[in-house]
Amino acid sequence: MTLHLVKLCVGADSVESLQAWIDFRVDQARAAGLPAETTHTTRMVPTRRDELLDGGSLYWVIKGKIQARQHLVDIRPFTDEAGIKRCDLVLEPRVVLTQFQPKRPFQGWRYLKASDAPKDLRLAGDSSALSEAMRQELTELCLL
Repeated sequence: MTLHLVKLCVGADSVESLQAWIDFRVDQARAAGLPAETTHTTRMVPTRRDELLDGGSLYWVIKGKIQARQHLVDIRPFTDEAGIKRCDLVLEPRVVLTQFQPKRPFQGWRYLKASDAPKDLRLAGDSSALSEAMRQELTELCLL
């Protein structure tokens, strides 16, 4: 059974800035001859690994709303230089827009049941052309 994670997106104030950061990191990795993969390091290691890797995603909370997700590719626990256990969440570099879903602030990440996850935003044409403000307005008008 598929399970997801949800996490606050610290440092990005829009889906566009999140995608730009991901693209920058992938370009850096390629230039250094490393695999072009996206990782997000977290302190806690998810215990429900098999459920997460069965089609799960990391849903990003930006400005108090879940707005996007990235598909989880792998979960890699490791110990850092200071001896602290950490975890790399390996993510697909493509960000998928989702319907807005309000989310209160929290620390770390939380599990998100598939039944509680917002649906992907599917629009005719190129949905990346919509700004966050336009998506917000269309959502308020019940058009998204």
